[in-house]
Amino acid sequence: MRETAWRLFAGEYNESRKSIAAEGERQPSFVLTPLGAKVNRLFLSGVLTDVENLGTDAEPMYRGRVSDPTGVFHVYAGQYQPLAAAVLGKIAPPAFVAVVGKAKTYTTEQGSTYANVRPERIRVVDARVRDYWVLEACRFLRKRLELAKSAYALESPTAEAIRKLGAKAPAAEGLELAMREYGKVDLGRYTAMLAEGLRYLLPEHRTGPEEVPAPGPSAATEETVLGLVTSLDDAGKGAPWDALVAAAGKAGIEPADLEAAVDVLLDRGAIYEPVLGRIKRIG
Repeated sequence: MRETAWRLFAGEYNESRKSIAAEGERQPSFVLTPLGAKVNRLFLSGVLTDVENLGTDAEPMYRGRVSDPTGVFHVYAGQYQPLAAAVLGKIAPPAFVAVVGKAKTYTTEQGSTYANVRPERIRVVDARVRDYWVLEACRFLRKRLELAKSAYALESPTAEAIRKLGAKAPAAEGLELAMREYGKVDLGRYTAMLAEGLRYLLPEHRTGPEEVPAPGPSAATEETVLGLVTSLDDAGKGAPWDALVAAAGKAGIEPADLEAAVDVLLDRGAIYEPVLGRIKRIG
């Protein structure tokens, strides 16, 4: 089963206090952010500043902190994330990392709720990958901000009314839920996060001329992924995500690059997800 991996800053994610439980056996659960992102999975990148084993040598539970321009993601990997835990336990901080993982919340006995990430995959990257992720996170944050500003001006901001503003159904439903749960939040705070993310990409924040935002996936990678989606759709129901990941790996495409290529193809309208966990070519 696959949900799109959200690119969003720690500053927004860490303010999430609402979880939406799965309604059926095969339905995903979500963490709802104050700006209406319904997050099942995240793709994040930043500096892994420290790693701590909260468990034992026999049964490790690693906690890592990944810093971005707006805050810190808390990443936990243990026996239920064995591959990610094995990698996380071997990385020597500080290091640039990219993480794909599940969105989770934890509520203490005192009633406080904290958002965290349970990684599915983690790998060491370079500054260019981190910078490109910052750029993408800024782009998606700006979209949520613009939609929220328009929705806040509505007399009755229902999902249907928000869709008439040009939003897709999931974004409209998420924003309506967020307004119900969090109220009308201070958008100035998130505008400041956006500004901080963009400021982080300015030349004075770099240590060398080689550290520039990386380009998106190459045209060759996109074409390869599109070809794999077509070839793996032998039953006409779409290519299974697990099979696509395996085939992409054999073709030399890293998981993070596959995620990026799929997102580009989705935005372009070349593919779509007919059901959760399957990708199908259009046309």
